[in-house]
Amino acid sequence: MPSPFRDRIVALSRFHGGPLLTTSFFLDTNLSKRTRREILLAAKNMIAGGRADIASMDVSREIKSSLEKDLAALEAYFAGNLSSTVPGLAAYSCSGAGFWEALDLPEAPLDRLVVDRNPYIRPVTRILEDRRRFLVLTLDRREARWYDVYMSRIDPLSSLSSDIPKKVKSGISGQEAKRIERHVEALVRAHLKRCAQTTFDILKKDGFAGLWLGCPDALYRDFEGMLHSFVRERIKGRLKVRPIDPLDVVLREAEDLERTLKKREEEDLLKMLIGEIEKGTRARSGLRDCLAALNKGEVQTLVVTRNHFVPGKHCPRCRLLFLDELRCPACERKTETRPDIVDEAIESALHRKCDVKYITPPSRLDHYGKMGALLRYKA
Repeated sequence: MPSPFRDRIVALSRFHGGPLLTTSFFLDTNLSKRTRREILLAAKNMIAGGRADIASMDVSREIKSSLEKDLAALEAYFAGNLSSTVPGLAAYSCSGAGFWEALDLPEAPLDRLVVDRNPYIRPVTRILEDRRRFLVLTLDRREARWYDVYMSRIDPLSSLSSDIPKKVKSGISGQEAKRIERHVEALVRAHLKRCAQTTFDILKKDGFAGLWLGCPDALYRDFEGMLHSFVRERIKGRLKVRPIDPLDVVLREAEDLERTLKKREEEDLLKMLIGEIEKGTRARSGLRDCLAALNKGEVQTLVVTRNHFVPGKHCPRCRLLFLDELRCPACERKTETRPDIVDEAIESALHRKCDVKYITPPSRLDHYGKMGALLRYKA
């Protein structure tokens, strides 16, 4: 199943307002951190600062008019959406081009207002990379429930209930009791087989990153043996929750496991990246070398330290990125300054269908310029 959130971010990365500028606005709306009044004040202060910046810009009247309308639209939007319980809000506007996009964010962003030629998508691409879609299965001898967990939401997908006696009734013994026990175990095996088949069908049909499995130890070995190898390979961890547990308990445990998995994956990625960097054949490190590799189309995976911002240069004709080149080496045109060349690199990587991975600081990547790139082939 495609991700609507991902589709909207890809659409954002492709938008360009021509000669006009785009306003990108991010607001932390987490009510556990500050009150609604404080959140509204933060939004108003950012918009007031944006108006002052626009007034001092050396741009055409058309661009200024579009930006002023952006801020008015943003002010109205945030004032009307602070009753939302989501942790963060993002909005993008280019009024002169009739462009508007607003997103509910599953985690709080840094308060920020950015005016640039393109939508500032780095905060949302990081969330997208962090939050993947998982299938959750909870089962016991009689019940099974399947859930879709994505972006801090949990949605029931399917359920299965089998009529299986709890135990042999009192007063029955001997061969008759053994016969009933065998019959009950056969019913349990049939129940587990149905669960295994349903899990395979759901995973095969929809695009899940993996499976979280809540299953008692007494059933796990038998159930695992019934699973198709396609399913077994996608088990990312085991939950303690049961089919009777409420949705919020299941979601909380699944998200805890996802954070643990993410940390382990970051460590594994760094180990591989640094190993390749030190070999000097299939990886690059540091902003300058990574931009050069990206410009040449050599990058397979771009690895970026979270919240690492560096200004840089951009060629408006060739669309190439540089750290400090005053003129584009390819066309000799004067380059333009970009407030965050790391974000430009992320956008370029997405356009080139590269993977983008984020590393939480502090990390070993700090010693390699806070950015790395795995190449498509050996240099």
